[in-house]
Amino acid sequence: MKNEQKEIDKDLKLLAKSSIIVFAGIFFAKIFNYVYRIIIARNFGPEVYGLFSLAIMILGFFVAFSSLGLSEGLLRYISLYRGKKERQKIRYLFKFSLTISFFLSMISGIILFFFSEFISINFFHNTDLIIFLKIFSFVIPLYVISNIFLSVIRAFEKISWYSFIDNILLNAIKVISLIFLLVLGFKTSAIIFSYVLGFLIVLITSFLLCKYGFPEIFKKYKLKEQEAVKIKNKILSYSWPIMFVGLIGNIFYWTDSFFIGYLKSVFEVGLYNAAVPIALLLLIAPSLFITLFFPLIIKQYSAKNFKTIQETSKQIVKWIFMINLPIFIFLILFPGVFINILFGGNYLAAENSLRILAIGAFVSSIFIISSKLILVAGKSRLLLKDLFFIALVNIILNYLLIPMKQIFFIENSLGINGAAIATMISYISLNILFAFQTKHYFSFIPLRRKMIKIGAISIIPLLLLICARELVIINIISIILLTFLFITSYTLLIFLTKCLDKNDFMILRSIKRKIYPQ
Repeated sequence: MKNEQKEIDKDLKLLAKSSIIVFAGIFFAKIFNYVYRIIIARNFGPEVYGLFSLAIMILGFFVAFSSLGLSEGLLRYISLYRGKKERQKIRYLFKFSLTISFFLSMISGIILFFFSEFISINFFHNTDLIIFLKIFSFVIPLYVISNIFLSVIRAFEKISWYSFIDNILLNAIKVISLIFLLVLGFKTSAIIFSYVLGFLIVLITSFLLCKYGFPEIFKKYKLKEQEAVKIKNKILSYSWPIMFVGLIGNIFYWTDSFFIGYLKSVFEVGLYNAAVPIALLLLIAPSLFITLFFPLIIKQYSAKNFKTIQETSKQIVKWIFMINLPIFIFLILFPGVFINILFGGNYLAAENSLRILAIGAFVSSIFIISSKLILVAGKSRLLLKDLFFIALVNIILNYLLIPMKQIFFIENSLGINGAAIATMISYISLNILFAFQTKHYFSFIPLRRKMIKIGAISIIPLLLLICARELVIINIISIILLTFLFITSYTLLIFLTKCLDKNDFMILRSIKRKIYPQ
């Protein structure tokens, strides 16, 4: 029991320390990403912003297909072979994955380039989308190959470098180059070229880091042919379902935008995609821990330390819940404020969509660990079946709800609100499925009872917030003051009601030592 507790403490401390690094990366990434989207949305309007959103959607489909899931497979098996100190296998896996990814991504890029006109005219009835797709076709090999190098960096647990490249560098380059090109007088092409440049710099940087940081992976491998074939079959068997997971995941994620563009207009795609990135604020907290969680838990799984996996998973979910609850409450109460501040008054029609999407994103943030545990158990095919079924449900719901007439308080067709409802129902259904499957394979659901207490005590600051909202004019200054009021009362109540346990205090001390080393 003592050894198990030591392992739990060690992993939680490492996760907490890495979460600080990842938090810094994600914090700056979100700032740059929102600035990038805001510049596009405010300077070009909902229609061009809608075209940009559709182009990213289509790019995502091609990237998911050409990646073959090898970056995720590489992450899993490098982590496993590192635990067993089998370096030859790591070298073989890296070279095999890199070669396959290069050829598939080049083929996908060529296909998108030549079919860009067909896709733009026949699916979205808009010729302005063609130039976006033609130039974005060059992003596919940059994106896919850089993901291979980033998986290596992550598998070797160099989280600070991974976070810097994937979060800060990529988004900073996009923003800086976009502003520079706009100043030079470029118009819509500034959006396209800034996006390409971001991924080009990421590819170069991640390659150089792997080349000089982990030179052993570039060395020749010494494996018998039978052993090499066995390893290749293992990674392909694990990875190809993940390719479809990625593909269906993109379908699942972008179904709403696709059907809005198909059934309505690119203008409404632009409106809707003002709500989506704001709702995704609720996925920041899981990102703080998941970056390191997967390779760390894989090691514990290979060592059959199931108690450590259970305690670590439950603790992480509790932290995610505590962090996200205040954000969720503010998104539900003040959606218009967030949209107006970030995207402007032209996008306020997406208020109700943001509320609805926030509910789905909040539930997803709590159960996202369950989906990772399913992958830890090697059940990538099960994950594929889950996503396929729910993606089909999502497609049907979007097709039915977007054009639906008059429901409850909404006049005319549901439109973007129908898309949001479809997405919310789909996300909640998918995550309930993940929870039951985690229970089946690991004999636990990663939830702590104290989450109920945390939810209950949040009612008090919530009531204070609702009362204050009626008494003050809502603007940036009042929102800052209300946020301070809520967070202060919420934090005090968490400490006073003893919602934190010994693991929480151990983590807080670890974070304090990380920030203020003595």
